[in-house]
Amino acid sequence: NLSFPIVESMNGVNGPQNGQPHLEHADGQYFLTEAYKVILEEVLCKGTDVKEKVCDWHDPEELSALLDLELREGGESHHQLLQRVRDVAKYSVKTNHPRFFNQLFAGVDYHSLAGRFLTEALNTSQYTYEVAPVFVLMENVMLTKLRSMVGWPQGDGIFCPGGSVSNMYAMNVARYRAYPQVKVQGLWAVPRLAAFTSQESHYSLCKAASFLGIGLDNVFMVKVNERGCMIPEDLDEKIELARSQARVHSVEETQDFMQTDLLELLPFLTQGAVPFLVSATSGTTIQGAFDPLDRIADICDKNKLWMHVDAAWGGSVLFSKKHKHLMKGIERADSLAWNPHKMLLAGLQCCVFLLKDNTDLLKQCHCANATYLFQQDKFYDMRMDTGDKSVQCGRKVDCLKLWLMWKAVGTEGLAERVDKVFKLARYLVREMSKREGFQLVNEVAPVIKERMMRKGSMMVGYQPLREKVNFFRMVIISPHISQEDMDFFLDEIERLGKDLYNAL
Repeated sequence: NLSFPIVESMNGVNGPQNGQPHLEHADGQYFLTEAYKVILEEVLCKGTDVKEKVCDWHDPEELSALLDLELREGGESHHQLLQRVRDVAKYSVKTNHPRFFNQLFAGVDYHSLAGRFLTEALNTSQYTYEVAPVFVLMENVMLTKLRSMVGWPQGDGIFCPGGSVSNMYAMNVARYRAYPQVKVQGLWAVPRLAAFTSQESHYSLCKAASFLGIGLDNVFMVKVNERGCMIPEDLDEKIELARSQARVHSVEETQDFMQTDLLELLPFLTQGAVPFLVSATSGTTIQGAFDPLDRIADICDKNKLWMHVDAAWGGSVLFSKKHKHLMKGIERADSLAWNPHKMLLAGLQCCVFLLKDNTDLLKQCHCANATYLFQQDKFYDMRMDTGDKSVQCGRKVDCLKLWLMWKAVGTEGLAERVDKVFKLARYLVREMSKREGFQLVNEVAPVIKERMMRKGSMMVGYQPLREKVNFFRMVIISPHISQEDMDFFLDEIERLGKDLYNAL
């Protein structure tokens, strides 16, 4: 047990007291100890108790008044600050709760959480070996291990701030491989480009095309089947159509064409787009669909296109001997986005971008060679400085939480987590099929969602799907939930919507 002296005159915790700077740490450490007790009780004990609410819901005006969010000229006392910590914990959504099914993250792994605490305490940036030696080595080990699970004995990668950034990296690297001159000369040095993804892919692909100047109109949406999986025949047809409309049909032809005079180039910019990227999905956001990677890879190979797989949600099936077949053919892809903070419980955020390429393409694409960080005469191997692979400068350490959790439960333990959520999903589908009234229609879903939020009994998201009306998207991800929680979900939906169903 840690014990620190109480300083009653404390005004905040970081200022020197009575001209004695050494008290700064004692005061801060005492506050941290007390704040941790609040976090442990309110977030980790009550927040995981099925008898407690998922959320203590208040409308915005009321919640603002309860929190006292105003910032003042003077600091607050130790007692007031602890109350702020309690308030934040009390009124926040308890994503660790067994009945939080609202997003593609949920639950808590305590070893990972310890890694997150340690990461925050060390407060370093993962761009050079000199300021993050432990984490540079750790990240390399993690990326190598994850690549081996994909089936790539060699390659590259980096931890990213979210799957959306990973998908943007894929698009940027794919374009750079095809047209490296774009980095220096800009968009005038490349033709209009075409990317292909499914109708059910994550919206970040469109955002990436917008940010990178490729344009939303040049992202072609491929049809999906009733399960939400990309239809390869439609992909092949759309690629062929794009090629037929472009004045040049391949990267090689384009390289020659781009040597022409600018005036000759202008008409080309309005005539079709040259295919360069296909982005498949393993685990779509709404239906959890897995695209047929082998068949998509055949098409990419035929057309010499970069194949990316957005496996932010579904990538963790690679841990499971029972379910990794869902990603059959993943080793044929060029790049992969994978978020261990989803199905593995690594905690927000923990996302990797992996590449099969081992020619340093990622660094060549993103580097700026900042001389104040990446000096060429360092006393250690410069290859250990990984910061130039990222579009960021400062980069948060995201590998420790996954490494410590993996150390604790092992590969087999992580595989068990994946298998359990699939088992619970199958159970829920069986039980749902036995109950009358679970094909929700009209505006039922939004009303039930409001009722559950105000009650605080659970959280489940809803949305429409193409021509279908709003439906509940049940996310099963935390290993801490049980069949009883599945039954509660069905019972609670019936309780909250019984009057609406009877009125139909």
